[in-house]
Amino acid sequence: MKAYAITDTGIVRNINQDYIYYSLESIGCLPNLFIVADGMGGHKAGDIASKYTVKGIVEKISVSAGKEPISVINTAIEQVNKEIVNKAKESEDFTGMGTTLVVSTIIDGSLKVANVGDSRLYIINSDILQITRDHSLVEEMVSMGKLDREAARTHKRKNVITRAIGGEAQVEAEMFSVELKPLDIVLMCSDGLSNMIEDSEIYKIVKNSANLQEAVLELVNTANHNGGKDNISVILIQNV
Repeated sequence: MKAYAITDTGIVRNINQDYIYYSLESIGCLPNLFIVADGMGGHKAGDIASKYTVKGIVEKISVSAGKEPISVINTAIEQVNKEIVNKAKESEDFTGMGTTLVVSTIIDGSLKVANVGDSRLYIINSDILQITRDHSLVEEMVSMGKLDREAARTHKRKNVITRAIGGEAQVEAEMFSVELKPLDIVLMCSDGLSNMIEDSEIYKIVKNSANLQEAVLELVNTANHNGGKDNISVILIQNV
């Protein structure tokens, strides 16, 4: 297995409220671990929320006595969510703090995924397939047939998310399990990438790059070239 990752502030924002983590070594019962979080909240609250969430999940997974991966990940998410809710009460500066979250691990060729919010996970092989489902107002409108996919990309409320770490006292992460084929590439990203580059262009960049590092750098450069309106985080993993 190979992996490469970058988080970039982008062109417009002054602070990077994204936070990423990846390890090809075992963390608790997991043989590897990959996380993308996109924080939200005033001042530095989003920055704190994403960093605290990611570090908290890594720590809780590392000390968990659990053996079932999905259960271990889900429990860590629930525990961190409660901590973020409580942390938001500590100061007015933290009011409204929260973060999106995508967590994944690959176990014997099986990809286990948990997501909250609108950060995404894709699988790239002969095509590009979004595995996660955005927890957003616009996605709900698309699901109900009130909005088509193309219009959703530029809708004025596309950044309104319906589920986040820290949003409510209880959070429900959506879980996915996918069997990977050899050489499949997993892409995890914040919306600073997916809002700036069409899926078809993401696919072309990844497939035309010589290696994962080149692909990640080109994705970030392209997102910035297209406006860089938000923080950009990308993790690429190849199942080899």
